[in-house]
Amino acid sequence: MNTQDMKEYMSPLTAKINDLSKKGFVTQFKFENGALKDRTSDKNYQAQELAIIEEYRFEGESNPDDMSILYALEAKDGTKGIVVDAYGTYSDEDLGEFMKRVKEKGKLEGVN
Repeated sequence: MNTQDMKEYMSPLTAKINDLSKKGFVTQFKFENGALKDRTSDKNYQAQELAIIEEYRFEGESNPDDMSILYALEAKDGTKGIVVDAYGTYSDEDLGEFMKRVKEKGKLEGVN
């Protein structure tokens, strides 16, 4: 299968994750114990240490289970990564509340 064929089989979410990775958003965060945790380094980040750089919503065209939100984040220490949450019925209420406290890039002191 060539690269073009692979792109046609990628979901929009997967394609956007790949695009963000090329922009340096390589860290994968998970929400745990009230913070976002870098899955590789195990470093925890609080909402005030993060900025939302980009945000994307995906709606499943044929399957409502595919509804998700992708956040591209940058930490004050320069770490750039992503976290994905479902929205609607399957959303993580605690992660949603956490993300409401994360500022957009232009509003976070210390992030360029």
